[in-house]
Amino acid sequence: MSVVQDKSEIIDIINLYGIALDAHAWELLDEVFTQDVHAEFGPAGAVWKTVDKLKFAFKDFHETLTNHMHTMTGTCVHVDGDKAYAFTYGDWLLSRDSAEGGPDWVGRGWYDDELVRTENGWRISSRVCRLISWTGNPLVPEPAYEQHPVMTTHSLRQHREAGKVKFFEVIAKK
Repeated sequence: MSVVQDKSEIIDIINLYGIALDAHAWELLDEVFTQDVHAEFGPAGAVWKTVDKLKFAFKDFHETLTNHMHTMTGTCVHVDGDKAYAFTYGDWLLSRDSAEGGPDWVGRGWYDDELVRTENGWRISSRVCRLISWTGNPLVPEPAYEQHPVMTTHSLRQHREAGKVKFFEVIAKK
């Protein structure tokens, strides 16, 4: 398999994540993550260590919303044999018509992913998500199973300089 094909498949997996969430197609997350994924979502204020717990928590949270849209963009991928590292920007529109103060909250941030090649294709084995900025009604994202929304924003530059972004650590060794 070529590096170009690997990168294309990895970008497809990253994009499938957003579509799975927005369509409430929770079973598709099995095609995105390994069973023992380590998923640290700063905006959710939670860490999950299995895909089943992540699916349960995401279903519990997203099904309380009126609507939502997750957009993945600007993905950079570094493939190293059967491991890969990806960095992706994300925009998250969450809508809850019943929220006092307005129905929408928009967050922007990034995903720092480690992936492994499995017999079923590439899967994310570790994901760190960080919020860069947000706008709108902070009451839209409500607490849900293992989630306590956190509006703390992060600077990519500071995280990179502190060695907290795996993608940058890996490409610096090239």
